[in-house]
Amino acid sequence: MNKLLCFVLASAASAAFAASPNNDTVAYKAAINKSDADYKTAKAACDAQSGNAKDVCVEQAKVNRANAESTAALQYKNDKKSIEKAQINVADANYDLAKAQCATRSGADKDSCLSGAKSQHTAWVQDAKAGKQAADTAQTGIDCSAMTGTDKAGCEARSKTALAKDALADSAITTKVKTELLAEPSLKSLDVHVETTNGTVMLSGFVPSQAEVDKAVDVARNVKGVNKVQSSLRIK
Repeated sequence: MNKLLCFVLASAASAAFAASPNNDTVAYKAAINKSDADYKTAKAACDAQSGNAKDVCVEQAKVNRANAESTAALQYKNDKKSIEKAQINVADANYDLAKAQCATRSGADKDSCLSGAKSQHTAWVQDAKAGKQAADTAQTGIDCSAMTGTDKAGCEARSKTALAKDALADSAITTKVKTELLAEPSLKSLDVHVETTNGTVMLSGFVPSQAEVDKAVDVARNVKGVNKVQSSLRIK
């Protein structure tokens, strides 16, 4: 997987988390400032496009910013409210992106696209509000529930770092897959929605032919860091 940031060892992260909360605040603000700067750069690059392509480009930049802010909250914040809010922002940004991607369609096809996007958004918001503690434990392999005191605090800090690292890696893979699809002239990439979880890339949307389905899967499979590709692409 592509690594956009260098992470300290888990033990060092837990020590910093427990002993130096002010440093966490500084690191959080730095991460947010960087996400804002990256967003402005990406948004400016969208000016080279026009129409729906530009709209999609801008919404993708917002998704990237929301992902970065969610990663920062997971890594540096210690309260459920902040993490939940950041994850809901990710859900909202992805929903706006999906709506922009649906905008070029018409009739029942557009209605189906929007309905699917709304359902996905609802599920993501529910997951954020539920905290997904069991899923997080399964994802990181770290179960802190039986621990107490400083051991539990250190374990939870390591878990946050692991989650942030995985979230950032998945975001990087999603961005790379989308970039590769955009670079592939035989694909109508704007009709392909990309989502990555634990290195598994999920493709959905509509393409004109089975050949394009196969090509999209092949492009995604060859991106570094991809463990598996699941396709829900449909032929329109």
